[in-house]
Amino acid sequence: MAGGQERVLRQRIKSVQATRKITKAMELIAASQIARAQARIAANRPYRTAMQRVIIEAALGDPVVASKLLATPDKVGTVTIVAIVGDRGLAGAYNSSVLRATERLAAQLKAKGTKVQIYGVGKKAGAYLRFRGFDVAETFVGFADKPTFADARHVAQAVATSFASGESQQVILVATHYITAASQKVETRQLLPLAMPEGATSSASGYTEFEPDVETLLASLSSRALESEIFTALLEGSASFHTSQQRAMAAATENADELATNLKRVMNRARQDSITTEIMEIVSGAEALRSGK
Repeated sequence: MAGGQERVLRQRIKSVQATRKITKAMELIAASQIARAQARIAANRPYRTAMQRVIIEAALGDPVVASKLLATPDKVGTVTIVAIVGDRGLAGAYNSSVLRATERLAAQLKAKGTKVQIYGVGKKAGAYLRFRGFDVAETFVGFADKPTFADARHVAQAVATSFASGESQQVILVATHYITAASQKVETRQLLPLAMPEGATSSASGYTEFEPDVETLLASLSSRALESEIFTALLEGSASFHTSQQRAMAAATENADELATNLKRVMNRARQDSITTEIMEIVSGAEALRSGK
């Protein structure tokens, strides 16, 4: 019995050690991707900042026109939600946090009588939301780990088409905002109509002259700003995914080490029990022989 238990424990230890090799490799791969993802976020920041500055200046130049183009309409019949998650799992609560936030938002909108259509970025989005009974208009997969601007443009075109046709009156993004390697949070914000910049409706006036007029400029900039915001969200989602996966795999590796250590202790204890039992049997046999003589 003891020998059989020892064999079982040896097999379990080998299995845990094999799993540890996988989790450690995934941890190192994710760690190597974090720095690249952070660099891409930093490289994209000047373009996004410049785009926001131009929109603010245009809004300051003609606040009345800006309020018509940038304000949320009074009556919203259909809302488009863009949910950005990963193509893969094993990343802690990264996917589930965004998907639960999307589910809550969609439920709140439906409770108000608003129709909801969802565009999912990442393989995990479509499967989860369809299983929950939500209408998923389209799912974009294959680039969540390393998104490009072309990928962002592809998503933006699909979303903008629905908005421009009047099918939806508002587009809301649900994604993970990357703050630092130690801090990420799920955020929900409006993409279309473009959010009215803070201070744009104040008494201050802009100092930039625009050609063509502000209304035409803002209408033209809306698609570019949408692409920029989605690309930023994709980059921050990628960095958040790799960070979450690195933490999750580090915890899994630590747990595997602890489990292997505990199993080795149990195996050593079983081996010692087996040896003790054999010694006792030998001593008992010798005593029996001595008593017989």
